[in-house]
Amino acid sequence: MIGRKGRQQRGAVTAAFEELRRRIGLAMGAARNARAEAEHELAKLELERAIVIEGGDRARQDPALAPRAGDPVSQAVWQRLDEVRAAFGQEWADGPERLRSLVAEHAPGPAGQPPGRWLGTVGADNGVTAPGLWRIGCCADGEFDVAVPLLDESHLSITSAPGTRHAVDALVETLLMRVLSTFEPGAVRVHLWDVGQLTAVLPNFYALSRTSAVTVHDPTRLGDLLDEFSGHVRRIHADAMQGGHPSLRAMRQAKGARIEPWRIAVLYGNGEDLEPEQRRDLQRVASGALDAGISLVLVDVPTVLGGSVETIKLRDEHTATCSMTGADLLVDLDPPLPGAQVSAASGAIARALTAKQGGPRGFADLVPAELGRERSVDELRTPVGFDEGDPVEVVIGDATPHALIGGPSGSGKTNFLYALLGGLAARYSPDELALYLLDFKEGVSFAGLAPGRKDESWLPHARLIGVNVNTDREFGLALLRFLADELRRRSAAAKDHEVTTLAELREADPGGNWPRIVAVIDEFQYLFAGRDGVTALATSLLEDIARRGRSQGIHLILASQDVAGIEAFWGKPAVFEQCTLRIAMPKARRVLAEANQAAVTAPRWHAVVNHDSGIAHGNRVAHIPDASSPGVFARLQRSLWQRYAAGHASPRLFDGAVAPVLTESAAYAGLGFETQPRALVGQAIAVDDVAFGVDLPPAPGRNLAVLGSSQRPAVSILDSAARSLARQFRQGEVEFIPCCLVDACVPAVARLAYQLQQEGHKAEVVAGDELGERLASVHAGLSEGSVRRVLLLYGVDAALPVLEHKEPGRQSGLDVLRAVLKQGPGHGVHVLGWWRSVARLKDTLGFGGTEDIGALAALDVQGSDLGSFCAGQVVHWSPRPGRALFFDRTTHSSPEVMIPYALPEEEES
Repeated sequence: MIGRKGRQQRGAVTAAFEELRRRIGLAMGAARNARAEAEHELAKLELERAIVIEGGDRARQDPALAPRAGDPVSQAVWQRLDEVRAAFGQEWADGPERLRSLVAEHAPGPAGQPPGRWLGTVGADNGVTAPGLWRIGCCADGEFDVAVPLLDESHLSITSAPGTRHAVDALVETLLMRVLSTFEPGAVRVHLWDVGQLTAVLPNFYALSRTSAVTVHDPTRLGDLLDEFSGHVRRIHADAMQGGHPSLRAMRQAKGARIEPWRIAVLYGNGEDLEPEQRRDLQRVASGALDAGISLVLVDVPTVLGGSVETIKLRDEHTATCSMTGADLLVDLDPPLPGAQVSAASGAIARALTAKQGGPRGFADLVPAELGRERSVDELRTPVGFDEGDPVEVVIGDATPHALIGGPSGSGKTNFLYALLGGLAARYSPDELALYLLDFKEGVSFAGLAPGRKDESWLPHARLIGVNVNTDREFGLALLRFLADELRRRSAAAKDHEVTTLAELREADPGGNWPRIVAVIDEFQYLFAGRDGVTALATSLLEDIARRGRSQGIHLILASQDVAGIEAFWGKPAVFEQCTLRIAMPKARRVLAEANQAAVTAPRWHAVVNHDSGIAHGNRVAHIPDASSPGVFARLQRSLWQRYAAGHASPRLFDGAVAPVLTESAAYAGLGFETQPRALVGQAIAVDDVAFGVDLPPAPGRNLAVLGSSQRPAVSILDSAARSLARQFRQGEVEFIPCCLVDACVPAVARLAYQLQQEGHKAEVVAGDELGERLASVHAGLSEGSVRRVLLLYGVDAALPVLEHKEPGRQSGLDVLRAVLKQGPGHGVHVLGWWRSVARLKDTLGFGGTEDIGALAALDVQGSDLGSFCAGQVVHWSPRPGRALFFDRTTHSSPEVMIPYALPEEEES
């Protein structure tokens, strides 16, 4: 009879041979359907064949297995062995050597060497290809090694036996150390999760856990880890497919470089099944993980995974069975590595990784070696930070057309914007990228990108820079109007060329100017702060641009401290839904998806970059280099300025805290003798440098009334009107008649009169008590004079008590003023006056006289008092410092906010 040992070996040989035949059949079938999968299966069969050969050779030499007469079992075993010998021929004799050569071929270096020979070394492999097998032990008293596939090849499922947790840890620790010691630091990242332990998972890896090489996850947050892997799988598959590659391995091999680090996730369970949702998520990840460079190592997690899976089942602390060798062939596991040596080796790899990364990355690492080499035809792409030395990119294109950035004050939001703008500007020329930058908060975050007194350089990509516009919501509305107009222009051009996208338009019209436009609006919630027409129109425009801008290369970057309180978007999620790129600074609220809490735990100077609408699986946490300290961004800006400034104009700087200067405005520079007289009264709140003015043709009603008690802006409006008119007349063609009825304004009026006289114009100041006589003289000469006259009246209401006095047989001064207002414009005489209250202006004009005021500039006057001067409209206007409401009956459908120009003495300061 065959003894127990003989029966075990007989069973092993028989089972192995049967399994071999089965697997060969499966492999050949798979080869017809999926060659890549079959190659992996056949490679495993090479090892299995060698094991069967070795097992058969040992069985023939064992006397206990000698065939006995009348014993059909032993005869059947020898018949099987003869079939194997006939099938494999010479390989029967070469089995053990063949096995050793297979392991050496597929498991070179630390992957297949016995324990201890490689421990403590730092790998140098660049990670383009991975060994096919990784040693776990040996069989047949050490005559041949046993190895399992892992990276790019297979997942691994380990099942423990009672009392073998220490052996399982040793097996996993040894396997991971082989992997980490094979490749250069940073090529592999390990994720550890244990349902029963918070931190003490493989404690010998502590040094590595302080780097990106090893991450220990919270046992209660398996869902977050699986979401992270899901996002990684999607991102890698998108990048690979975009390049025409079926997997990350194929992309690495095609490019000859490591694109992404491998990831190994070790999940320790407790033998119980996962929650249904977790199980589904794990199976979904496993199905696409290998192609994305992720290998799962499941310990006591009873879940059936998709894709290739090898199994190891521990029998005791020293032996196990493995799917690579068959269910009945025992594997002697490698002994545990000494804990102290593992800790030392971990420290060496951690130090090498830190040294390789060169410490924290700086802003200079975001800048490419060569400036302006990229094209924006399909998208904009730039790194904005680093994840343990690896760059983290932001992509703005069709898939992620708009961005939403959130973070409380002091979280680094402005610094992130500088890092983003710097990375983009360094990669794309101004012909490929146009920037429109608007900051609603009080400050000058973007002011340094325009030329200044200390630094003449500017960012050539910037077309518009708006700062300190927290009270000028109209400027944000103007930017949206400009973008909407540009969207219509591009759509029309695309229609003319019978194309639909920016890429197609640029191909059809290579001579056109079609850069991608990026509009950055920081603290954009201020734009929607009121329940008024500005909010309603801005909401409509923003929704339209967000929805249609992607196809024409117009992209929005909206930044805010908290987007939750914007009432204009309650029940209107369209804008935020289009912002699929989400950037969350530490402690940011409501930027990511509700269940995504990554921003809560993000450390300072980091940001969560998410291209999947804030869903957790799209998270990438990046350290953002310092890009906003003095001199950091300026060095790049000067380089770009020196490279591009000759062919591009400086950006327009709109600073809401600084009054514009009349002589620097484009409208003032364009005035001449041939133009129709136009009195410039202030700057429009617009993307372009546009001035508001009052045309003064010889037509009824062409007078200007400045309303309000604020002296400085009132004087400024009349001053700029007079100076701009003086520029349009030759000497002797116009007479200015200034009259100051407010003592505080006398110096300013005298200074204006002197300047007008220096330019060759007649401008004698009329005393207040002489105003009545001067008005009578002007009125009497209406039909005679050929010289244009402009009356500049400061504080008209102060003269009313005198003008109302009427001598017998003569008109009162007030009647004469009314006559001049009504009849004067038709004869080239215009009144530009300042009244300090609406009531006094109405008293001046009398019944029905409002038609004689064709243009109005209101200062600290409530909108409800202005309807009669604005064609009966309901006027929504709340006074604010440094601003006026302007309305001209001939050119305006509704009043608009303007900024009075600075007084001459303010220009000098």
